[in-house]
Amino acid sequence: MTITVARCEIVLPVGGMSCQKCVRKVTDLLTGLDGVDQARVSLEQEEARIFYDPALSGPTDMEAVLVKAGFHVAPKDASPPPEIAATPLPSPERAGETERLSFAIRGMHCANCAGSIEKKLRSLAGVQSVRVSYAGESGSVAFHPGQSGREEIFQAVRDVGYQPLPAVGAEDLEKEARLERNWLIYAAVLTAPIMPLMWWHPFGAATMWVMAALATLVQFSAGLIFYRGAWTSLKNASTNMDVLVAMGISAAYFYSVFAAFGWFGAEGEVFFETGAMLIVFIRFGKWLEARAKGKAGQALRALLRLQPDEAVVQCAEGEKKIAAAAVRVDDRVVVRAGEKFPIDGVVEEGASAVDESMLTGESAPVAKEPGSEVAGGTINLSGRLLVRATRVGEETALAQIARLIAEAQADKAPIQRMADTVSNYFVPAVVSIALLTFFIWRYAAGAEFLFAFKLAIAVLVIACPCALGLATPTAIMVGSSVGLSAGILFKRATVLENISRLDVLLFDKTGTLTQGKFAVTDLVTMAGVTRQDLLTSAVAAEAASSHPLAWAVVQSANQEGVTIPAVAAVREHGGHGLVCTLDGARLVVGNERLLREEKVDPQPLRERAEALAAEGKSLIHVARDGSLLGLIALADTLKPEAAATIGELKKLRITTALITGDRRTVAEAVGRQLAIDLIEAEVLPEEKEKVVRRYQEQGRFVGMVGDGINDAPALARADIGIAIGSGTDVAKETGDIVLIKGDIRDVERGIRLGRRTLTKIKQNLFWAFFYNIVGIPVAAGVFYPVFGLILRPEFAGLAMAFSSVSVVTNSLLLNRLRKRL
Repeated sequence: MTITVARCEIVLPVGGMSCQKCVRKVTDLLTGLDGVDQARVSLEQEEARIFYDPALSGPTDMEAVLVKAGFHVAPKDASPPPEIAATPLPSPERAGETERLSFAIRGMHCANCAGSIEKKLRSLAGVQSVRVSYAGESGSVAFHPGQSGREEIFQAVRDVGYQPLPAVGAEDLEKEARLERNWLIYAAVLTAPIMPLMWWHPFGAATMWVMAALATLVQFSAGLIFYRGAWTSLKNASTNMDVLVAMGISAAYFYSVFAAFGWFGAEGEVFFETGAMLIVFIRFGKWLEARAKGKAGQALRALLRLQPDEAVVQCAEGEKKIAAAAVRVDDRVVVRAGEKFPIDGVVEEGASAVDESMLTGESAPVAKEPGSEVAGGTINLSGRLLVRATRVGEETALAQIARLIAEAQADKAPIQRMADTVSNYFVPAVVSIALLTFFIWRYAAGAEFLFAFKLAIAVLVIACPCALGLATPTAIMVGSSVGLSAGILFKRATVLENISRLDVLLFDKTGTLTQGKFAVTDLVTMAGVTRQDLLTSAVAAEAASSHPLAWAVVQSANQEGVTIPAVAAVREHGGHGLVCTLDGARLVVGNERLLREEKVDPQPLRERAEALAAEGKSLIHVARDGSLLGLIALADTLKPEAAATIGELKKLRITTALITGDRRTVAEAVGRQLAIDLIEAEVLPEEKEKVVRRYQEQGRFVGMVGDGINDAPALARADIGIAIGSGTDVAKETGDIVLIKGDIRDVERGIRLGRRTLTKIKQNLFWAFFYNIVGIPVAAGVFYPVFGLILRPEFAGLAMAFSSVSVVTNSLLLNRLRKRL
């Protein structure tokens, strides 16, 4: 980003944004003003960083347009115009009188927990804005330091029953996952014997007390977390899934205890397995959730690690190694062959080929010479380069991609847990119905206490959220297992909910639809030159190079059994080719520019070369002693299964689009081969995310398939991000679905599996709700006066168990897809 004299910078706190649509609207409003070059709007920080020309616009104009649109603005002082090539200022943690504190939060069990924390923090004096993310286990508070501080904020979080932490590292997350796994194993081992003991009594009358002992151990050890969560929720005047679970396991356990002691008469039966099994199932879900936490942070850390920590700077004393963070704009940085660029800059001395695949996803190295731009994190393949730093620190292309990933992931809606939402109304309703049942039968109908009490307990037991709690996780568990066996990993439950809405799917080209490796496609020879002579001459020189195109030529020669002759005086022209001596003849192998430098006329094959280049192929010219022998065309070939995959997606009524940095003619040629619907060509790496956003603004539900770091922001921005497993870790961490085998056909398979899994979830939820709608009135004795029908608590427990079994069985039917994927 070039900084000019006329440019000013201002940070405006923007209130009233609640979603990504608001961010887009604020961005559009600001960039629509005259003189505004760029507006970076952050939903997380509730602010807009604006770069503008003070001669055309000012803070008053910005505030006016935002207030008119319904947002709240408190303008800050604009920074004075910086000098040319001044170092960009980092994002301030403190602006004016406002500070922002970001921290981790432990102990949240659902979105309602996040809401309780937000409510408490907003009540503090001086707090301007609060954002608490359940999915990210984090909080961010903007406040006036004179009225509140870090300790007051942390204490407020503790007051509502949660644990604030400065940060949570990868080791902490792994420790939490291990702890959840250990609790799961402990609960499962104790619960496993209870079910057979219900029918098999190896200890005679004492068998019931063995079951009671096992259930008690599970109830008040592994089950305590639900009681703590329920107490915290109720203390904060809300209800969550923990309340439902605590009620269910308590009703089942304590009824069984009372029945065991004969409090319900000689015929009172126990069902200790119900509460214990529910604890095991939900503990399993917590273990899965703990394993998934922190992925976004890991992805960002992996991305930033690509940029080296040190740099060699040229100064008056010579070359000096310093920390990369200490490099300033206009410093001269020396980068040798095999090293990564620590900054973004412009080449001032030297020539080389640079591997930019980590940034662009394109496999072909890019030639660099004085005046060429280079990006931090890319690799210098050959030759020494002297680079003038133009962007450092947070302003480098790599850091900007990291920021895009963070913002796009923050924009994703929190996981919508239907059970938690329903519990806000379901739990109070069930408790009210149970109490009402007792009082009506005991006092209005004059029934005995035990009769009324049994009916009230039956209502609580039959309304236990076993089926409701198992409806979604069991379907996801089975669907994920089926997908994993096919090499398809679903990372988020929301993917299974949303994938059926997918109507546009964007494909990155290189490494996704193509092999990502070059192969020789054409050998064009001059008159009198044989194919073998051309290939022998080419491979003689290319065998001395590490360039990917050279490797492709060598591989082709090996496949055709060509013997590689020895050459002498090899000299590599960075990014252009090689010159050497073969049997006393001067051999030139490289691009057209190298031929001209060596006084070789490429004109005889110019027409053929242009035709091959129009097809998107890379060309290597071969000349001997000043005479052109021919040229070799290479291309990143399409994956054999790519066309079939596009065809299957069309059957699913999904619009396909190709997104690539290649020239439009090349992109259209690939599009015709694959019968892709839409072409997005000549798209720069940082623009892929904008293309996804453009489709979303058209009201489309967008999926993105990619494998490179340059795809990561687009994968995060997309409604459904699908990462190729053979690609980078960052892309895989950012994607919602990971194709572990790297098989492009798994895109269609994953969509089909996701749709079927969502269908099962809907079926399970329907039966879970239907069961409660029918079962609760029966348990409450509604049909007793007319039909004499009541539901004893033990039978209510069996009915509840049956509902859970039916939900699990329905989910297991997804296994039939294993052979059909």
